[in-house]
Amino acid sequence: MVTALQESDVYPLPGSSYRGPAPRYAELRQTRPVVKVRTAGGVDAWLVTRYQDVRELSADPRLSRALACGEGAPRIGGTMHTTPEMIISLDSPEHSRLRKLVAGAFTMRRIERMRDNVQKVCDELLDGIKARGGTADLVQEFAVPLPLTVIGELLGVPSEDLRTFEKWARAFATVDERAGGKESLDGLAKLSEYIVGLIAEKRANPTDDMLSELIAARDNDDRLSEQELVTFGFTLIGAGFDTTANQLANSVLALLVDARDKWQWLREDHSRIPVAVEELLRHVNLFATDTSGFPRIAAEDIEVGGVTIRKGDAVLLALASANRDEAVFTDPDRLDLAREHNPHISFGHGLHYCLGKHLGRMELVIAIEGLVSRFPDLRLAVPESELPWHVGEINHTLTSLPVVWGD
Repeated sequence: MVTALQESDVYPLPGSSYRGPAPRYAELRQTRPVVKVRTAGGVDAWLVTRYQDVRELSADPRLSRALACGEGAPRIGGTMHTTPEMIISLDSPEHSRLRKLVAGAFTMRRIERMRDNVQKVCDELLDGIKARGGTADLVQEFAVPLPLTVIGELLGVPSEDLRTFEKWARAFATVDERAGGKESLDGLAKLSEYIVGLIAEKRANPTDDMLSELIAARDNDDRLSEQELVTFGFTLIGAGFDTTANQLANSVLALLVDARDKWQWLREDHSRIPVAVEELLRHVNLFATDTSGFPRIAAEDIEVGGVTIRKGDAVLLALASANRDEAVFTDPDRLDLAREHNPHISFGHGLHYCLGKHLGRMELVIAIEGLVSRFPDLRLAVPESELPWHVGEINHTLTSLPVVWGD
């Protein structure tokens, strides 16, 4: 029997921050791990909060992303459902067909070949920060340009276009539902227009980059449509830089505020950093709604957590809550940079498991290594309460992270 809805169970639940999901999730995991809630979009949806259930449903083909993006789909709230041609909006076999086209570029072996270049980009940014003096904005001077430059080079975006591209990509990714998502849609239009022009240029002058490879797959093998080609371009850049930029900025903030005593500990032994990065991926809550941000629709009846989710019902998978599940993680609300057992699902699971997980991990490790090495006394330049956040629909996004070091 499903407990009656309460006024507090309106999704998104209040109280979420980069430090963790809304407090209500802890209670729901214990009492109502699969519960129907009213959403901001005005419809009901099943909210799933326990680790095992979230993980299993993430890989369940009976839960459809495509049905949540099509005409007449339930209005959960947000704008991502308006772009059904994106790979994150597809089910198999369409999703698998497109994923195979780029999967080879994101294998661990291929990503390792990028390590020297990622290190070079990181070193140049940090050298510039240090040379300019004892104060910096780590969002604008480091967390954004590092992944932006890396993904731009991977796709073949000219370096002189990166900052303009960054403005459009961030507008697209940092949706503000209160404004009707207009800036996001404008950013999407600009990205599409730019990618169309870049594709034309690379058709005439192909280079050794992923976009040129996708163009060849389109023109020579007819393995994707022209619209899929354009959409792939801005999807990979949006996903490849904005998510990493947010994760990096929020992780550095967590280190400076909640684990400042561990900064020197990481500096003394860099082999500790990869384990610390996994904990930052688990602990730091990237999602503004505490879910993956993308609703799903049941394509048929599904039994989970003692509840029957009926065909056609909307489902929200709370990844941030799953990463704080007491049944899986010891003392889950503590930031433990030496945590050994850490099977977090911050990159998702199943069909939509993040393609860029190896690249994201490598960028985070290299970035934190660089910061602790160069700036042993790095600290916030303003009280944490004064840090500016973008209040949007998808991620907890810091717009500035002012820091100081030295005397």
